[in-house]
Amino acid sequence: MTTPTSTPTYRTGKICYIEIPAKDIQQSAEFYQRAFGWQTRHRGDGSTAFDDTVNEVSGAWVLGRPVAAQPGLMVYIMVASAAAAVDAVVSAGGEIVEPVHPGAREIVARFRDPAGNVIGIYQQPGLAETEARDSLDSADRDGGNLQI
Repeated sequence: MTTPTSTPTYRTGKICYIEIPAKDIQQSAEFYQRAFGWQTRHRGDGSTAFDDTVNEVSGAWVLGRPVAAQPGLMVYIMVASAAAAVDAVVSAGGEIVEPVHPGAREIVARFRDPAGNVIGIYQQPGLAETEARDSLDSADRDGGNLQI
């Protein structure tokens, strides 16, 4: 995953905040941390919020709303490897409801999170190479010592 190196981009029309229905906020927060590396934090009002891995999109888990159990408006999470993301989702407690289709033009999958929301995974072409290069560049800046 890419480590944020700058402040978020602010522009009119940018999608910046998402509220995800949850049945158990702690369970949902742990799922997205484990599956995708999202950072979580507690806001002043006591709610649990998240930031994506590049600090461009934030949001919160909310109780009392129906889950998005059927695809309607679909949100896709960008990944370097859909196969690795599918494994991470299952390992974190999610369920794959639409696997990656071999030979498809776009590499996508859909999963159900622990609350029942259906969310998409999108494999960004070239992202694996970019993240690998960024990781090597970071190791070079740290004197060759990988910071884990």
